[in-house]
Amino acid sequence: MRIPFIIIFLVLLIDQVIKFYIKLHFFVGEEYHVAGNWFIIHFTENNGMAFGMEFAGRYGKLFLSTFRIAAVAGIGWYLFDLVRKKVHRGLIVSIALILAGAIGNILDSTFYGLLFSDSNYEVAKLMIKGGGYAGFLHGRVVDMFYFPLIEGHFPAWFPIWGREDFIFFRPVFNFSDASISVGVVMILLFQRQFFPKKEVVA
Repeated sequence: MRIPFIIIFLVLLIDQVIKFYIKLHFFVGEEYHVAGNWFIIHFTENNGMAFGMEFAGRYGKLFLSTFRIAAVAGIGWYLFDLVRKKVHRGLIVSIALILAGAIGNILDSTFYGLLFSDSNYEVAKLMIKGGGYAGFLHGRVVDMFYFPLIEGHFPAWFPIWGREDFIFFRPVFNFSDASISVGVVMILLFQRQFFPKKEVVA
């Protein structure tokens, strides 16, 4: 279990350091251009899923937070089982990355509402008297990485979106989202090595 523990620890450490820095130095909507207009630190918060997608309503948020915790428990058990079975190390690394990313975003939605004041219009404060901006399990996930690599317009003949603006890559995401994505991509790219077919003996 040493390798997955190290991966999970490092991902969570980097993720939370970045998020704490953003919360304590930026207000929602504030941005810093790291490299021109294609790599931007853009602080935003979302109530929902990865890459800024939303899950509407107070009860929707509660359901999502509870579902995340249950999913993390399931992934954690799956990871433990993979280690016990001594499967391909790449698969263990992939699942550890996915688990770490899921935990990172759960920490936001579970505790950030209790720890921080609201980030709208001003920089948040930590551990304010009287409590934070939301209750337990109702915090917002902190996102900051924005890569609008290509901007342009759909041609007039393009179905549905003809003449409309487009941006690639539009979603704003965080380090946990990136960790989950890397884990999933690794599984997709190396699935034959990770899940070898068992030879059938005639």
